[in-house]
Amino acid sequence: MAAALEIHVIADSSGETAARLARAARMQFPSREFQIVRHARVHNAEQMLEVFDAISASVDPERGQAGRAVFYTLVNGELRGMVARFCTDKAIPCADLMGDALDALAAAAGTDADEVPMRPVGVEADYFDRISAMEFAVRNDDGVMPDSLRECDICLVGASRSGKTPLSIYLGYAGYKTVNVPIVPGITPPAQLRTIDRWRIVGLTIDAERLLQIRTRRVKGLGGFGQKDGYSDLLSIYDELDEVGRVQRSLGCPVIDTTGLALEEAAARVIEIVEERARRAGAHLRRPAGSMKLAP
Repeated sequence: MAAALEIHVIADSSGETAARLARAARMQFPSREFQIVRHARVHNAEQMLEVFDAISASVDPERGQAGRAVFYTLVNGELRGMVARFCTDKAIPCADLMGDALDALAAAAGTDADEVPMRPVGVEADYFDRISAMEFAVRNDDGVMPDSLRECDICLVGASRSGKTPLSIYLGYAGYKTVNVPIVPGITPPAQLRTIDRWRIVGLTIDAERLLQIRTRRVKGLGGFGQKDGYSDLLSIYDELDEVGRVQRSLGCPVIDTTGLALEEAAARVIEIVEERARRAGAHLRRPAGSMKLAP
């Protein structure tokens, strides 16, 4: 078996940003084993030289510098230059993950970056907004507080177990105040649902057989509750999804099929749809400047 490849992460903070990207990148090479070596909180040239010594000392005599790469997130231009020169001298592939981003923003802003290491990201900017949005999503799970619909950024409507709750929480984490409203056959949706901006509403659907699997596990977890009312019966589920679809069409909302869709991708699609519909309506989501936005 081939020896593990090393990804050396150099950062002026925790190194988590570079480590995450390294983990994401290595997933595209499933046949190889990787080891991430983190060198965190590097703030000056002396510390950087110690990192270089550590990287050099880890070289396999048989392979030399082959089988390793360096990812770095450093806001200080001089330190980034040191890493670039070291990697060039040692013929080590490297990726400057912060430099290009800073250069692009500097060009767009028309001013140089502050180059202040370990500056908190998100906590001061939108941390409390995101916490508030998550709490809002929890309080308004399954439409328990219909009057809160007027406060939401996004409203999800769909059948039970179609993915509304986890998606609401995830959108809350991204800072979007999200309500989810279940569409149940025989029960009229809350009147407040028809008073909010139509562009805020997104419908969810799911394959009937997949929904049956999810509900069957749910029923077993509840000790059999729901077996007799059609909750976990395939024919009843088909009828239910038809009824849900009719309600969604009456609301004029776009519908996303969550079958086999990762939570992150579903969230990105919801945000893309709502923001585009808001733009067409000449409106915008109630989002603070600089807060996190998910993208596919």
